[in-house]
Amino acid sequence: MCLGIAMKVVEIYDGGLNGVVEAGGVKRHCFFHMIDNLKVGDYVIVHAGCAIEKIEEKEAQENLKLIEQCLLGDQTSEQDKT
Repeated sequence: MCLGIAMKVVEIYDGGLNGVVEAGGVKRHCFFHMIDNLKVGDYVIVHAGCAIEKIEEKEAQENLKLIEQCLLGDQTSEQDKT
């Protein structure tokens, strides 16, 4: 199964071709060669170490929430009810 994860761009270098992304406190190197004009603070979908799509912050938060629900199951759903 292939899974893209929403992550926030926290660093850009090599003329915009490489950088660092972060989600849930985890930072990873990322290739940005598929997306033009990224800025620190943008959100992207990352698959296999490559940013494949720029997305809005709201969409990124929804993506991260769904992944958290998949990992934690009903625990997250119960927390949202309180």
